[in-house]
Amino acid sequence: MAAALALPPLPALTQDRRRIVLGQSCPLSGPTAQLGLQMQAGARLFFDAQNAAGGINGLPVELKTLDDGYEPERCKANTEQLIAEDVFALFGYVGTPTTLAALPLVNQKQIPLFAPLTGAEALRDPASRWVFHLRASYFDETALIVKQLTQLGLNKISVFHQNDSYGRAGLDGVLRALKSLNLNPTGTATVERNSVDVAKAVADLVPAMPEAIVMVSAYKSCAAFIRAARKAGFGGVFYTVSFVGTQALLDELGKDALGVVVSQVVPYPFGTASGVAAEYQAAARKASQTPNYTAMEAFLAAKVFSEGLRRMGRPSREGLIAALESLSGYNPGGFNIKFGPGKHVASNFVELSMLTGDGKVRH
Repeated sequence: MAAALALPPLPALTQDRRRIVLGQSCPLSGPTAQLGLQMQAGARLFFDAQNAAGGINGLPVELKTLDDGYEPERCKANTEQLIAEDVFALFGYVGTPTTLAALPLVNQKQIPLFAPLTGAEALRDPASRWVFHLRASYFDETALIVKQLTQLGLNKISVFHQNDSYGRAGLDGVLRALKSLNLNPTGTATVERNSVDVAKAVADLVPAMPEAIVMVSAYKSCAAFIRAARKAGFGGVFYTVSFVGTQALLDELGKDALGVVVSQVVPYPFGTASGVAAEYQAAARKASQTPNYTAMEAFLAAKVFSEGLRRMGRPSREGLIAALESLSGYNPGGFNIKFGPGKHVASNFVELSMLTGDGKVRH
């Protein structure tokens, strides 16, 4: 494919059918499906409303989503397909190992990738000119988790993590935060991606009697681990980072969710809200969707990306990069965006939420 500067104004444009086509690879099936389905649903809520109002600068936005089952090789193949089909940009990928598999193609083909659902440092450092991150990093999330735990006097902290680049990214964040306090983890243990085989992890961690276990995995494995660890006698607290999928974890655990703490990187999507959270709630209600954090993140990402499209003027990938970099100080409603030339991480906002036994989230 030709380099970005040599591209026509927009892929797939004709005089009678003009549209902006975005490509998304995410899990729509398998043990992590809820994350992809929610990302797709939240983004479409915003884009569909824009399209109904006449599109962006007169152009409708089409989100083309391919299922990768949260497997890197499938994500890479999907990305190759989307690039071959000449989508204008990539949007809302889900996961660290999957997005890392797509990254070489993103850089080689010079195609923008906006708001992947991952906080991994490996996607941020070294920075890519073509990748824009909406969310705070796993370093930000784990720093807040460790800060709260130690302020509560809980210093015996273990880590249960997925055995891949996502799990290692979260583990690195916890180790980094602990090291700054001259602490070491009480123990670490792993689970394979897309697996709920947690017996060894429980056997490795629980006997050391940690006061807290930080989990860096997806919702099914975290739910299985919580149940098994409690059954094995663990009486401490569970914390996990946002990628777990808050609603999906609630659904998996039911009443067993009581007391689990989840770090969040977007505004609270429940109850009385203002700004973009209220806008998302209204759109979700209209579409008969139950609000959740993952869809809220996708909705927010779609709104910020659409502002970039609006500022772009005549469509081009170079123009999109420049437009997104102009979003310094842009506020879509209760969430400050801090993009700039060479600065492609919009936010370091993190807060903690607690799950209840009746399917709710407190913050």
